[in-house]
Amino acid sequence: MTPEARPSPPSPRLPRLARAAMAGLPRETRFALYRRMVDCDAAPDCRLTLGIAATEQDLEACFALLHDAYVASGFMQPDPSGLRVTPYHALPTTTTLFARFDDQIVGTLSIIREGVFGFPLQSVFDLRAVRARPGRIAEISALAIHPQFRGGMVLFPLMKFMYEYCTKYFDTRHLVIAVNPKHIDMYESLLLFQRLQAQAVENYDFVNGAPAIGATLDLASAPQAFRLAYEGRRPQRNLHHYFTQVSLPNIHFPERPYYTTNDPVMSPALLDHFFNRRTQVFNQLGGRRRRLLHAIYPEDGYRAVLPVADHTEVSVFPLRRHRRYSLKCPAELHAGRDGSAATSLEVVDVSLHGFLARAATTLPPRAQGAVRINMGEGKAVTEQAAAVRHIDAVDGPYYGFHIESPGRTWRSYIGDLEALDAPAGVARPAQAVDDSADDWSLHDCATA
Repeated sequence: MTPEARPSPPSPRLPRLARAAMAGLPRETRFALYRRMVDCDAAPDCRLTLGIAATEQDLEACFALLHDAYVASGFMQPDPSGLRVTPYHALPTTTTLFARFDDQIVGTLSIIREGVFGFPLQSVFDLRAVRARPGRIAEISALAIHPQFRGGMVLFPLMKFMYEYCTKYFDTRHLVIAVNPKHIDMYESLLLFQRLQAQAVENYDFVNGAPAIGATLDLASAPQAFRLAYEGRRPQRNLHHYFTQVSLPNIHFPERPYYTTNDPVMSPALLDHFFNRRTQVFNQLGGRRRRLLHAIYPEDGYRAVLPVADHTEVSVFPLRRHRRYSLKCPAELHAGRDGSAATSLEVVDVSLHGFLARAATTLPPRAQGAVRINMGEGKAVTEQAAAVRHIDAVDGPYYGFHIESPGRTWRSYIGDLEALDAPAGVARPAQAVDDSADDWSLHDCATA
């Protein structure tokens, strides 16, 4: 990229001066002024592209940009690798987005949907109120914009990408964030986040002991809230219009043959590169997290790069025994002798011998029958299944179903999911694993 092709960097003093001048104003006045500053272009420069970081080159650039931004802000000490990589980046439930201008990564953020490691911010913020509401939760983290691209040119498209990805692809209802107090006004006024608690945490270890404020956004109610907040504003100043009505060709969404809700990218080679060679993240993990990684990545190809785990250690937390695949797809259980009694289901996880589903109504004990599942466009399958586990959650009852003898079509679909989830050349586990589906837990439910 030539120097003249780059947007001019803003004055570094202006944001600080503006924040200082606005700090003494009433809350609603401040928020109204922030909203007047919105400038979202419905037709960004075609040289700007946004997508999911899936290659070593893109991930390296994202982690390097994040490292430099965090060091400059005092959120971390410089790392010899020049990268900021966290254990959460190793999980299939984490997606890293990038914004590229020409051939340079100029923006990034990571979306961490709740998985076996939980969230970074749960160590200091109480999430019980968010967990009490229906829907999956994801933490928005690791946001960085190149200094020469500060302002709305990259930030707003990246926020739109995040909003659409979470609502349409990532099966997420609640976003949570932990941000420095000097930035919370932007999230509250522009993006309508609400604080998790009144007071800031003065020492947040995840960002080098800097203060932080936790906040949340319910994506189910967000469109109406955005409509009211931006009512009467012209499209370029209207985030409701921008998020819900505008389609940006600059954004490249994932192509999915099945109704999956994750976009795992970490092959054994990528895990080894970023977590063993470029950094020492795996070496610093505790025993439980090491065992969880082995449960998440059971294939033989991963064993050589995962940190050594003591599988004989007794843990009060149950570990999964087999690979699961996260989906969100409609299904219907036909019970009774003639199969006429139909109950609507929503399948959220599948494995070779079972699946977890939310039921529209409470099922009788040990319910069983033919279940028809629409796993993707033109990919319907019917299997005989029995409910072996009942889990009560705030958005309805969940049931773990066992499939005693999966048919050819079901096995084919699970094989496709294995191929999508594990990179080419990664062999399945050498030993067959117990897949009885009796260990589904709230960790698999939408409210986990």
